[in-house]
Amino acid sequence: MLKLQESKKGLTFGIHVTPHASRAEIVCIQDGVFKVRVTAPPVEGAANQACIKLLAGELGLKKSQVEIFSGAKSRKKTVMVKNIGRTDLESIINSFVKENKVVEQESFLENI
Repeated sequence: MLKLQESKKGLTFGIHVTPHASRAEIVCIQDGVFKVRVTAPPVEGAANQACIKLLAGELGLKKSQVEIFSGAKSRKKTVMVKNIGRTDLESIINSFVKENKVVEQESFLENI
């Protein structure tokens, strides 16, 4: 399951981004983070903005509620969602996972 953490400003969770993908999508949950593909290149924040747009759109949130909290220049990022309660966000994520058949994948390293 996706690991949600609470902070003073909002709720955070991790994503692992693949830029320059053929299509934008949330692929799966692996190691407690969303694996995300975006079509934008990792140049001048384009991939970060694409991540925000994708996550807000898929989870039914406003873009102003979603921000890259850390890892702006990395594939591994922490996303913050503001102005929503933990139970509400968990419910939204669980509904999204069920509706879109997003699966939880085991880490490659766990299989070795």
